[in-house]
Amino acid sequence: MPSDTAPITGHCYCGQTRLTATARPQTVTYCHCSDCRRLSGAPVAAFAAFAPYQVTFSPSRGPRKSFTKGVDRWFCLDCGTQLCATYDYLPDQIYVPLGLLDQADQLAPESHSHADSALPWLHITDDLPRDTGSGRDRLKP
Repeated sequence: MPSDTAPITGHCYCGQTRLTATARPQTVTYCHCSDCRRLSGAPVAAFAAFAPYQVTFSPSRGPRKSFTKGVDRWFCLDCGTQLCATYDYLPDQIYVPLGLLDQADQLAPESHSHADSALPWLHITDDLPRDTGSGRDRLKP
């Protein structure tokens, strides 16, 4: 894990939008739900959760988009990279895709969410907790 004092940094694909987190994530999780797979274009997504006041976006995180009730997402206006998401059922947290973070190699996931939706041919062999749904109880700070 990065030190408690070093900021966590990252950026979108084109580099136009940068982010800085002033603290380590509250948690890091894989998500196997179909929404996250479609948004990431990958067979599984991974996210780091922060308190909203710990993350800043420059120049900004842009306008909010909501495609699913209770879920808000923000995207880079130039390249379309998903920058972050918030979930009504996980108040006081903002989820940043792990692949945006410069320190992703130091932020290993701690659990699997929506494991019941995992693709049957994807075999991640670890001993991490697997929640069949959102994992909201485990993910809350």
